[in-house]
Amino acid sequence: MKMLFSLGFVFLLCAQAPIPTNADLPTKYNYRDAITKSLLFYYAQRSGRLPANDNPISYRSDSALKDRGKNGEDLTGGYYDAGDHVKFNFPMASTTTTIAWSIIDHQLGYSSAGQLNNAINMVKWATDFFIKAWNPATKTLYGQVSDGNIDHKFWGRPEDMDQNNRPAFSISPNAPGSDLAGETAAALAAASMVFSSVDKGYSSRCLTHAKQLYDFAKQHQGKYHATFPKRGNSGQHYYDSSSFEDELAWSAIWLFRATKDPFYLNEAKAFYAKFGLGYRNWAFSWDDKSPGVQVMLAKLTGEEKYKNDVKGYCDPKVKQPKTPKGLLFITGWGSLRYAANSAFICLQAADLNINAQAYRKFAQQQIHYILGDTGRSFVVGFGVNPPVKPHHRSSSCPKRPAPCGNANLVSKAPNPQILYGAMVGGPSDNRDSYVDDRENYQTNEVALDYNAGFQASLAALQSLAVKNVFN
Repeated sequence: MKMLFSLGFVFLLCAQAPIPTNADLPTKYNYRDAITKSLLFYYAQRSGRLPANDNPISYRSDSALKDRGKNGEDLTGGYYDAGDHVKFNFPMASTTTTIAWSIIDHQLGYSSAGQLNNAINMVKWATDFFIKAWNPATKTLYGQVSDGNIDHKFWGRPEDMDQNNRPAFSISPNAPGSDLAGETAAALAAASMVFSSVDKGYSSRCLTHAKQLYDFAKQHQGKYHATFPKRGNSGQHYYDSSSFEDELAWSAIWLFRATKDPFYLNEAKAFYAKFGLGYRNWAFSWDDKSPGVQVMLAKLTGEEKYKNDVKGYCDPKVKQPKTPKGLLFITGWGSLRYAANSAFICLQAADLNINAQAYRKFAQQQIHYILGDTGRSFVVGFGVNPPVKPHHRSSSCPKRPAPCGNANLVSKAPNPQILYGAMVGGPSDNRDSYVDDRENYQTNEVALDYNAGFQASLAALQSLAVKNVFN
């Protein structure tokens, strides 16, 4: 499979004019290096059996090989969510959709960075897991492996954790979850487009499962987390879903894009109108896909009402007063994630010639804030004064066979392993307050979804720079 991807990559390079290296691009920051390192972060998060010929993370090896469903289903693979070792499919699927979207629309950003092959492989590591997690015969979709309440008591390497105490949680007709099923359908539909010119058989398989999951999401409506474990005594769940309506429209519009079947476009439009998704403009995130639906409908229909809704999202973000150092601050938990996600949505809008210059400038400012405009980088292993103590178990551990435990969590020394490319949560308030502290998981944890909009924006900016459209 890897050779097949490589052949497709070579074909793409041969089919276009010579691509300049970043040394030839007058960009303030090296987007190529940032894209490369972001993909290394995803390598570091992989669970399951790691291929010997494709594991650039020296401190990672096979882990969680006993992950099983309630009836013995193989649930190995996929990605660990953040600094922990739980596999949360909802944000994992959202991450996959966003990265696949960026490959489809800004492929040049990856190919010019020499990372198209790795980006495709990153998507496939997730979609292989989603296909395992879905049983169309019983209409059962697994959405979480391991209980955070159990997992978070362990500080150490995933290779060393108790593999026999990782329960799995699922949705079914009796325990619905339109949000989880819809987002997984969107991820598989987008992936089918990524693989359409690389592996047609796999592309078709992804699309078939996407259609099945979409039907499930429509027929068995509800929020997935209702039957999943709660977070301690908080009364809340990990990754509580605020609604499932946006994922219904999101999966429908992705299926339309993948199939060109107007049935799915009409469905997306109907959900959009019924649930008022044009008015939801707080933030694009793992939880709320409404701004993504807005820009996709604008892109695929060209209709002014959808373009105006996209403006209703991006214009306030551009005009909102920024922090003293220039951040679009939306909330103090994973603040950089929301800024990067907004950057990506507005870069998509700019591609539709909607306030293109203003939106691209805004997006570039947000990504440059992350890369170093404040005098420090917020990306591990990149730029000037990057974080060295991310809240991340495996990178906080010394090389095996040295022990690893709570002493490594509270240690004031830098993480022994460099978690290249991981974007930390970032400032906790609108005054740019940030301390590089491993014990502060609000500002210093890393996560799959944190890097998604960031990497997607990097690919878009790299593509624009290569084409000499904007820099």
